[in-house]
Amino acid sequence: MEAKKLLEEGTDPAVQKRRNKMRQVENCFNAIALEWWEKERSVWTTDHANRVKQTLEREAFPVIGEMPIDKITAQDCLQVVRNIEARGALDVASRVKQRMSAVFRYAIYTGYVDGNPVDALRDVIKSRKVRHQKALDLPLLPKFLNDVDECNRLTEVTRLGLKLLVHCFVRPGELRAARWSEIDWNNAEWRIPAERMKMRETHIVPLAPQTITILIELQAKSGKFEYLFPGYHNPRTHMSENALTYAIRRRLNFDATSHGFRTVASTVLNENGFRPDIIERQLAHSERNRVRAAYNRALYLNERRDMMEWWASYLAELLRQYRDSNTK
Repeated sequence: MEAKKLLEEGTDPAVQKRRNKMRQVENCFNAIALEWWEKERSVWTTDHANRVKQTLEREAFPVIGEMPIDKITAQDCLQVVRNIEARGALDVASRVKQRMSAVFRYAIYTGYVDGNPVDALRDVIKSRKVRHQKALDLPLLPKFLNDVDECNRLTEVTRLGLKLLVHCFVRPGELRAARWSEIDWNNAEWRIPAERMKMRETHIVPLAPQTITILIELQAKSGKFEYLFPGYHNPRTHMSENALTYAIRRRLNFDATSHGFRTVASTVLNENGFRPDIIERQLAHSERNRVRAAYNRALYLNERRDMMEWWASYLAELLRQYRDSNTK
């Protein structure tokens, strides 16, 4: 009957069938998801954009990727989540659910669908106790500083990377992907561009004299490359994601992560009377009021410079005292 009706309307049924098939392909989940991803990627870091795409391709596309997006049910989305949960990857399951939901919200805005089936999956993911990034126990900090210098199982680039991590207490990803072009030698500042920052704002790290010394040593090792910490196998890329934590745990045998040194610095600086606003600004934590954030960035820079110089001197004194006590 349908074919006859199409013929009466002057449409070839075979042509219409091909059109319907193409429309289904255009409206399938993976096509809409990639359309959403292309729209959003401009406000993300490159690493984050790649991770979003890869998780969708790996986890969601094999299950619902080729389905017309307006035919996908909550049960279909639940199957994606349950497949991931079965591996014990609860954090991944939560992120994929959030990203599927974002794709459906985009599909609603653009007229592909009328509702979001992921909304029905609220509270379906098993809970997991929050695990904070393990920070080095403060009493072990002097020994850590000494062992970084003394350990013969570290490459020089990794050794200097760990020293910079402690001195600058930036996020490990911000350190690993640092470029020499970001170092302002004249003003003794490291300016991390907004596209590499979690909060999408340019971040300034004032460089104490001790930190400049570390950078000069590092420049002799990697200055001919784009990155401060070039990849071991491919120097045109930067150091791998787990390299620093691996060095801390496997080479130096400390129960800590590279991210945990932010907690160490924050604890010491707070205990030594530095204003929380200055510490939070140097940690590049979010400022809800953007006008106030811009004002604070300018207002606090001199105080932050003083704080970073105090921190570098504090680390040097810890190391000196440790070595003195172990040579008596």
